[in-house]
Amino acid sequence: MNRYLFKVGTQTTSFLLRSNNQVFRSFSTEKKSILETIDQQVKGNPLVLYMKGTPSAPQCGFSNTVVRILEAEGVGKYESHNVLENDELRDGIKKYGEWPTIPQVYIKGELVGGADIMLNLYKSGELSKMLQDAGIIKN
Repeated sequence: MNRYLFKVGTQTTSFLLRSNNQVFRSFSTEKKSILETIDQQVKGNPLVLYMKGTPSAPQCGFSNTVVRILEAEGVGKYESHNVLENDELRDGIKKYGEWPTIPQVYIKGELVGGADIMLNLYKSGELSKMLQDAGIIKN
């Protein structure tokens, strides 16, 4: 029976494979973890939306609400990710933000929230100020 001798989810450049009492060393280039990928996306873009569907075709009412709010605020381009295309991303974004629901909006690397929070911020005018302060929209 073959067993890998490394902890799943940890970064490694090599691992050991034990087979019939012999130990073999095998080298691998492990891909980045999903949390590292999300971290780069969130920190590398002024506004990131993790949603079900795409901005042009949202696949849930909450995602649609967030897209329409961003349109109403005059947000042009922003990065979005369809979590329905990637189960690892869907689970990863919930862990990354420590937030159980989707959509999730990040502005300047910080989790703002989902549809309900975005709607409240929009209605109060706070969202407009946040977007202006982040340089995403102009006065």
